[in-house]
Amino acid sequence: MKSDWLNLFRFWLTRRLFRMMALFLLFCVSAATVGLVSFGDRAQATQPLKQAEEQVIRRFALPENPAPAPVYRPAPPAPSYTPRYIAPPPTPVTPAVATPPAPRAANSNDRKPAATANSATANSANSAKPAAAKPEPVEYVWEFNRDPGTENRLRLEGVYPETRLGFTRARNWQVQSAKAIIEFRQSSSLLPKKSNLTVRVNDTTIGTTPLNRSNGQTGRVAFDIPVRLIQNQNEIQILAEQQTDENCTNPNTPTLWTEILPSSKIVFSFLPQPVTLDFSRYPYPIADEFSPEANEIAYLRPKIMESDWLTATSRYQAELGRLLDFHPLKTRVVDNVSQLKPQERLVIIGTPATQPLLENLKLPFALKDDRLLDGEKKPLPNDVGVLMLTTLPDKKIPVLVASGNGTAGMNKAVQFLVQTKDRQLGTGQALLVNNLEQPESPDPRNWTGYLPTTDRFNFSDVSTDRDQFFVDTTVRGTNAQAVEIPFMTLPGDRVLRGSTVTVHYSYSPQLNPRNSTVEVALDGITLGAEPLRSHNGGDQSFTVNLPADVVRPDSKLLVRFALHPQDNQVCGIDADRQLWGTVHADSSVHLVRDTVIRLPDLKLVKHGFPLAAPQDLSTTAIVLPDKPSDAEMNLLLGLSRRLGRITHSDSIALQTYLAKDVTQDIKAEYNLIPIGQSDRLPIPEALTSQGLNLNTAFLREMGTTQVQPLPDGEGVVKSVLSPWNDQRVLLALTAQREQGLRDVQDLFEIDRLFGQLDGDTALIHRNEPNPSPFDPNGYTLEFLNRAPRERVTIQASPMQRIVIFLQNHWLLLPLGIVLLPLLMYAFSQIFLNRVADRGAA
Repeated sequence: MKSDWLNLFRFWLTRRLFRMMALFLLFCVSAATVGLVSFGDRAQATQPLKQAEEQVIRRFALPENPAPAPVYRPAPPAPSYTPRYIAPPPTPVTPAVATPPAPRAANSNDRKPAATANSATANSANSAKPAAAKPEPVEYVWEFNRDPGTENRLRLEGVYPETRLGFTRARNWQVQSAKAIIEFRQSSSLLPKKSNLTVRVNDTTIGTTPLNRSNGQTGRVAFDIPVRLIQNQNEIQILAEQQTDENCTNPNTPTLWTEILPSSKIVFSFLPQPVTLDFSRYPYPIADEFSPEANEIAYLRPKIMESDWLTATSRYQAELGRLLDFHPLKTRVVDNVSQLKPQERLVIIGTPATQPLLENLKLPFALKDDRLLDGEKKPLPNDVGVLMLTTLPDKKIPVLVASGNGTAGMNKAVQFLVQTKDRQLGTGQALLVNNLEQPESPDPRNWTGYLPTTDRFNFSDVSTDRDQFFVDTTVRGTNAQAVEIPFMTLPGDRVLRGSTVTVHYSYSPQLNPRNSTVEVALDGITLGAEPLRSHNGGDQSFTVNLPADVVRPDSKLLVRFALHPQDNQVCGIDADRQLWGTVHADSSVHLVRDTVIRLPDLKLVKHGFPLAAPQDLSTTAIVLPDKPSDAEMNLLLGLSRRLGRITHSDSIALQTYLAKDVTQDIKAEYNLIPIGQSDRLPIPEALTSQGLNLNTAFLREMGTTQVQPLPDGEGVVKSVLSPWNDQRVLLALTAQREQGLRDVQDLFEIDRLFGQLDGDTALIHRNEPNPSPFDPNGYTLEFLNRAPRERVTIQASPMQRIVIFLQNHWLLLPLGIVLLPLLMYAFSQIFLNRVADRGAA
């Protein structure tokens, strides 16, 4: 028995050892195999890896001893601005007689020897040589009506009111002198001895004048502005003290008013300074965001129009829209340099083969056989972008060149300029863009400047500008301005009942709690108010409910303090300024919302949806006829700038195609914007689909009504769902004549017109040949809303999709309410019957 157990143990041990040895051998063989394979892989990958590193880090020989960067000598600006306010003819003023300067006292150093005949001859010879002309200062007038908030006047109401206006100085201005000329009207009830007007520039007082004009009389006063105060960005502040009582003025008296007229102005005298062209200053001097006049840029049309050139140009134009934002910009396409104006800048995009003018320019990189050469006279690779700054031969117009020996290089050069973070690397007169990292496309619902997408957030999470967020804000005085918080929801977001705003605020002591309040309003509609309960000051919170469907993509939340002193007999600015209220950044918001998007809708296009989702415009493509006209090209530029202004991202991926290059995949993938006259519109499906039907003969159909008008200059903007993808749209920009295309261009360039977009079709035409952009009667807009809108689901979770489905098919709910109990009853009966059968068995 013992031997049997021993033999069994030996057998088990032998098999166990055999298995362990087998596993060990297998492990060794596997390790050796893996080692050999990895060694072979490393050996095979050495050369490709080295090649990859050489592709990542590429260096090219630069020109030796390059010529100094050209100097741009700008011509004096030619104001192209038409005032919105026509001032009455000024009262003739008798010109002052200039007093001759007093003779200078004699000085021994001033004595000169008597002139001899030889010296007289020498003087006459020297006088024959022309003396170098001293540059004369240029005068420029900036009127207050340039600011959109001025309109017909700036009104100052209350005891201590104030108003502010911003103005800029161009980068190349060497200001010699500046003067602020203020024209105003005042209430006849003001006491002249106790009422005055004070003007400040950049928080420095430049003068004060008494308010002593009679009723209806226009006052006019001029103050010199010290040159040292003038910066690129400036602010003029006008403060008033208005008293109607010798002892204590009631701040609510309606006769406390002074109006600053829009004909008020700031007059500059300056010398234009030469500018050395350098990418470290980019976008200056191609574009100057501080120029008080419109930047004017011309694009040189290439020999061969291709989709790649259109894409690069539209992307660059969109980036200019972002850089200049609300500053005026005029752009156009020219065929040759003879069409350029003195104040224009030239942008040349394209390869040397498509832009022959490059051979006539003085460039840091040599050209040979339509190829750009490096410092060793070797052609640069086709995928290397070349950026250069130069001037035309007369040195009066700066030129930006974005080129390369191939289309890939040209695109890379332009893409470098439109990528914000990469552009900061630029310096010098020329750049070689060897490699360029493409940023990831942002989330389609991640829009800068709009409310966060989370359900709960604080005011500190709300952006007041592209790179700034709300912080604690304090206002002072009995007539304190409201604290303004941007409260813009994403297009399509719908705020539901149950949403609240909790305002955390504090206020000063010595308030009268009986008539001092805090009020919360949305777009001028009061949501709630409460009294400031303590006269010793306090720190409190106030919650208001947001009504359903009232928050819009352009909404503003206002917190307004009504502050009154505890002692009504206390007067003076010290008593007024001691009253203050503060809105704290930790105020919170709770939103209950869903996303309801119904297309087509031009009101959503006004805010950028769906063209700007995502913000890099990677889902939007513009389509032009194969041979676009100047009017169609200029409309492309106006549209591209608007798309740049309403978006914000690290890059731009907008696409532009000629009609011949549009494939079925492109139609299904992108939101398409066809541009062209009606008889050559690249995608005619946009005119013959839902709503207003405009066929090739511009026959207008709506329902059973048909009209066929004679060709007119009316422009048309029409939005329809894409027939190739129900998540995309077609936005047609068309007209029967080029005049209509120019009107559509005005629609996208003038903020006042673009902000009115509505319906699914917009018709626009001008009422006079050259209307002012500020004239409300210069254009006529008509909006049609005839196409059926369909609900589009954007990034919804499965539960949200179920909810949206039930909302779209709500008639199924009653049927479901009836069928669900019947099904439950049937299943329960089946189950009970089975249990009963088992019990019986």
